[in-house]
Amino acid sequence: MPMFSMDNMRKLKKFSSLATGKTWKMFIAFNAEAMSDGVISKKNKQLISLAAALTTQCPYCIEIHRENAKVCGATDEELAEVVFIAAAIRASSAITHGTHMIDHDE
Repeated sequence: MPMFSMDNMRKLKKFSSLATGKTWKMFIAFNAEAMSDGVISKKNKQLISLAAALTTQCPYCIEIHRENAKVCGATDEELAEVVFIAAAIRASSAITHGTHMIDHDE
């Protein structure tokens, strides 16, 4: 099976049975709470998560949060805008980190 195949997600059931203690259950509960409606809507949380996934370039997270955003009512236009937000964040990071290469002027 390829490294980045959504079929790997089926392994989460086995993975969860291999996790010792309460860690897995606590993570699932934390994740569910973090992604539930609050001051920020579920849709906006999914769009934020999608932008983060695009910046970390996790193909699983990209697909999961894209699908969840669509289920929450996100439009293709919103998804496209998220791509440019993520691109701006990545570009800004490169620029600001680039300042470390320049000698400091007093």
